[in-house]
Amino acid sequence: MAQDPLSLQHLLAQLSEAFQAVGIATPEADAELLAGHVLGESRGRVQALAIMGRALDPADASRLLALGEDRASRVPLQHLTGRAPFRQLELRVGPGVFVPRPETEMIAQLAIDELNTVPDPIALDLCTGSGAIALAMANEVPEARVWAVEKSPDAHAWAGLNVATWGDDRVTLLLGDVTDLDAPALKAAQLDGGNAVQSVIAPLAGKVAVLASNPPYIPSAAVPVDPEVRDHDPELALYSGDDGLDLIRVLSRVGLHLLAPGGLLVLEHTEQQGAAIRRLLERDGWHAARTHPDLTGRERATTARSAAEPE
Repeated sequence: MAQDPLSLQHLLAQLSEAFQAVGIATPEADAELLAGHVLGESRGRVQALAIMGRALDPADASRLLALGEDRASRVPLQHLTGRAPFRQLELRVGPGVFVPRPETEMIAQLAIDELNTVPDPIALDLCTGSGAIALAMANEVPEARVWAVEKSPDAHAWAGLNVATWGDDRVTLLLGDVTDLDAPALKAAQLDGGNAVQSVIAPLAGKVAVLASNPPYIPSAAVPVDPEVRDHDPELALYSGDDGLDLIRVLSRVGLHLLAPGGLLVLEHTEQQGAAIRRLLERDGWHAARTHPDLTGRERATTARSAAEPE
C-alpha cells in the first residue's frame, strides 16, 4: 500500500534522502528541525508525530518542501528557521551575520568560568556578530556587565534583536571597528573624546576582567569548503590577512590596554593556529598563554593573562 505523500514520516524521509545526496552531514536532524519550524513543535515532538502517523495539511507540506529545497541548495539551516541555539539561548540570525557554532560555546565557558571568580565581572566581546558570547556571559553570570562591539551594520542589527531579548539591560552593544580600540588610537581618544565606540570603551581601560572574542581568523587564501560557510557567512567575519591573525594581533594590543591586572583574554581560532597565537601573545607581554582543545580534541581556543601588576 502506497504511503500517504502528506504523511510527516514520508516527508521527513524524502527530505533526509535529498539532504544526504548533497552531502549535508546531519540530514535527518535538519529535516526534523525544518518540520519543527513549520509546525511550531520541538524536534522530539516531530519525531513522535511521525511515529504516530501524523499527516500535514497541503499548505504545511508545501512550505516544508520549499524549505527543504532551499536547504538542499546549502542555504544554512539557521537562515531558514531564523534561529540558532547557543548554550542556554536561542538567538535570531539570518543573512549578514555569522551563525554561531557549537564549538564557540567553549569560548563562552572559559569566559564565564573566569567571570565567576572576580568581584567586578566586567567583560568585553569584540567582533560580537550575533551577540552570542556577550549574551551567554550576561545570561550565566548575573552580576556581569558586558560591552559588545561589532563592525558590520548587518550583524549589528541581528545582535541588537538578540540583546533586546536576552541582554537584561546589562549588555551594551556598540557599532564600531575593533581597530579603533588599538592601544595608540584608544589612548589618543582618551585625550580628545574619539569616536562613539572609543568614547564608551576608553573609560574601561584597566577595569575589564575578561576580553573574549571569536574574531575572523581564516587566512585570506583558505576559502572554506562548506557552501554554508563559503557562500553565506559574511566575509568580514571570516578572513583576516595572509595568516588569519591580523585581527588577533590587534586584539592582543587592545586587551593589554583594557584588561585589569591578571585579566583573561580568550580567543577562538583554527586548530592549526594555537602555537602561532601563543608566540605572538608572549611577544606582546601576555602571561600563561595556553591553548585548549574542544570536545573533539581539536585546538580551538587560546587564553592568556595580563600582568598581575601593570608593567
